[in-house]
Amino acid sequence: MRHRLSLLLLVFCGITFSSFSQTEENTSGNQAKPDKKSYTTKSIGQTTAPKIDGILDDASWEIVDWTGDYVENQPDNGTAPTEQTRFKIVYDEHNLYIAVRCFDAEPDKIVRRLSRRDGFEGDWVEFNIDSYNDDRTGFSFTITAAGVKGDEFISNNGNNWDPSWNPIWYVKTQVDAEGWTAEMRIPLSQLRFGNEEEQIWGLQSTRRYFRNEERSLWQPVLPNSPGWVSEFGELRGLIGLKPQKQLEIQPYMLTKLDTYPEENGNPFRDGSDGTITGGVDAKIGITNDLTLDLTINPDFGQVDADPGAISLDGFEIFFQERRPFFVENKNIFDYPFAGDQDNLFFSRRIGRSPQGWVSDPNVVFVDQPINSTILGAAKFSGKTKNGWSLGVLESVTAKEFAKTIDSNNEKDKTLVEPLTNYFVGRAQKDFNERNSWIGGIFTATHRNMDPNVSFLHSHAYSGGFDFKHHWKERKYYIEGDMVLSTVRGSAEAIEGTQKSLTHLFQRVDADHVDVDPTKTSLTGTGGQFEIGKGGGGDWRYNIGGTWRSPELELNDIGFLRQADLIRQYSNIRRLFNKPTSWYRQANIGLNQYSTYDFEGNYNRIQYELNGYINYKNNWWSDFGAAHKPRIYSNTVLRGGPRWKWNDENYWFLFSGTDQRKKLSMTAGTVQSRASQNNFSLDRYEISFRYQPINAMSISLYTNYEENPNKTQYVTQASYNGMPRYITGEIDNDSWSATLRVNYTINPNLTIQYYGQPFIFRANYSNFNYVNDPIADDLNDRVTWYDNDQISLSEGVYSVDEDRDGAVDYSFGKPDFAFVQFRSNLVVRWEYIPGSEIFFVWSQGVTGLGNPEDKFSALADKQIFGQQPQNTFLIKATYRFVL
Repeated sequence: MRHRLSLLLLVFCGITFSSFSQTEENTSGNQAKPDKKSYTTKSIGQTTAPKIDGILDDASWEIVDWTGDYVENQPDNGTAPTEQTRFKIVYDEHNLYIAVRCFDAEPDKIVRRLSRRDGFEGDWVEFNIDSYNDDRTGFSFTITAAGVKGDEFISNNGNNWDPSWNPIWYVKTQVDAEGWTAEMRIPLSQLRFGNEEEQIWGLQSTRRYFRNEERSLWQPVLPNSPGWVSEFGELRGLIGLKPQKQLEIQPYMLTKLDTYPEENGNPFRDGSDGTITGGVDAKIGITNDLTLDLTINPDFGQVDADPGAISLDGFEIFFQERRPFFVENKNIFDYPFAGDQDNLFFSRRIGRSPQGWVSDPNVVFVDQPINSTILGAAKFSGKTKNGWSLGVLESVTAKEFAKTIDSNNEKDKTLVEPLTNYFVGRAQKDFNERNSWIGGIFTATHRNMDPNVSFLHSHAYSGGFDFKHHWKERKYYIEGDMVLSTVRGSAEAIEGTQKSLTHLFQRVDADHVDVDPTKTSLTGTGGQFEIGKGGGGDWRYNIGGTWRSPELELNDIGFLRQADLIRQYSNIRRLFNKPTSWYRQANIGLNQYSTYDFEGNYNRIQYELNGYINYKNNWWSDFGAAHKPRIYSNTVLRGGPRWKWNDENYWFLFSGTDQRKKLSMTAGTVQSRASQNNFSLDRYEISFRYQPINAMSISLYTNYEENPNKTQYVTQASYNGMPRYITGEIDNDSWSATLRVNYTINPNLTIQYYGQPFIFRANYSNFNYVNDPIADDLNDRVTWYDNDQISLSEGVYSVDEDRDGAVDYSFGKPDFAFVQFRSNLVVRWEYIPGSEIFFVWSQGVTGLGNPEDKFSALADKQIFGQQPQNTFLIKATYRFVL
């Protein structure tokens, strides 16, 4: 039966793929691709370079013609825009200059909202330059009418925009009777290009006409095009440009004061700590194509803290990378595979919290380091003129020791993280007129081992091969990847990996895996294969599959949630990009996936219908519903047998008002129900954004969630020599709120505040033990304890299962409440381009509360009633451009 279902699904998806390919040809075959536009620039020669003041009166602008004739892209593709735009481009041996005229019949209505860099508020105009001319990557420069800069590195043909790229460039804007103007000076050292005598670059320009939420393009692009960069026009006339190597050095100095509650008798917690430190970042152009980034003793004190979260299923929570050094050019090193968040390189492993601990029972006080110190890191990255994208990253983190004082007042220290070296090498090569690429990656983690950390892997390696091929004007594609991993270490370390939640080789009903306590290495594979239609016409669809073998292990330098998993999926979506009387654009899609393990167990299938509508008034709705008729899990009982959940149905609906307005809001809910009320989810979200003046924005996001479950895993006990898997009915709810206030004094001086309280509360009752873990009926799956079988005393539940008057096993009361508050106040001043001063005040409170208390009482006792930990920091950087 299982194999028949899989075959039927594949046949259905194949019919769907074929039929919709024909449908697409019928519905959009009459849309002609726009002709490629071209603009010819000139060198200013001996003419004086334009003065960057936003006034277009320089003689150097007279040597070239205007170009314009922008065409509306959104919402009504292919029509004339409300207001036209035109520009000129000239250059000299060191810079590219751009003059822009944005016409506006009502200049007093131009929206000039201030924001921090990359804010993209109000009216703006943008230039994208594909100086590699590879149809995949580009450099984006955006300027708002208020003079705020935005810059991003574009990769993957427009599917990835990296705002962490912060080049040095110069711009000024002016508003006059005809609209608004801008002048830009972009140093050629900030771009990457070849050394041909005459060059052709890809070029695109976008204007946002804020009042109508309208986008117009210099180079017209069809709706649902197969990419972004590949559709650019051309910039010609670039003659005699010499590649310019980049050399920038940016030292920093930092002073920091931490204050926290004093602990009597604990010398490690005397109420305050102060530090003064420094470091240096450098950016060195090895060639015009390839750049070396270095950082020594980096500090990221100005970065926001992670949001609060609790994981009841035991899996690691994935948090986004926020540290600038690792975010910049992240796309080059990315190797996502098999869908989801799994990746061969997860940069947050570098500088992670120490994994060791102090186990000596005689220790009274411990000073445990929060993070591993990054001694230094280097990135070598870029793209060559012949289509090679290259990235090499090397980083070393220091030994970390926990300082201790024992009951005899003797001081000592315990190694909790060894000296570790991390390496990542990534390469991709374009070919077939840039319609195809192949790539590879290699990662390595080496630890300088010590008996105190023998539970860690001594060596971890992974490698992968990936490819993508487009055809028929990039409308269709086929892509795939494969990965191989191997980890080595002591028998203790490898046994721990086998028993970890990612692997669970000890599962009692798994015949294809078992724990081998003598092993000193594991080797596994994973990958993905997908074929689909990604552009052109009104339809998108794909079908594919992924796998992760049982021994695949990536978590030394990558991220892997669960191994031993095979997944099949198919998706189809209809796009409606032609505006009507009631919407600007919309789409609707159907998704399906199923999962298996390597023993052949058919574990899950899900069908989901979802859609999106952007209404004529710029309000929007996002909606969907799903059915899960089959849900089995190998991980719920943490090494116990395979577990069945009741079938589930859920739906979601989110809607928002026009985000351009000074006051906008979003509200939504997710509702899930399982049969027999096995579990449910009620999530409610609401957010507001208010812009009282052009210089200030205030946003508030709140989330409340209830997620009761009659069979939440609690613990494992032993009864008559047999394992007892104990679950309970959990009544858990959580609430969080995120407040952000941004005040922009000018584009180079901003004040930002971030604050987030998070409260999670869980109460357990109606405990039970697993009887038949895969029974269809919940009442056959578990057996509930009667009142005469279980009792609570001093925080411990005692179970007399056979009612003979003796305790058969016991477990601790699992109820808990977690409360956290984190905030950041950052004043950022870019006193000269590329050089900054940060003034930072961070505050945090974390604690456990009484789960019987209401949210208001928990907040009062744990947030307002506790002395917070404060960090005051001043960081100054200066960028030398040599």
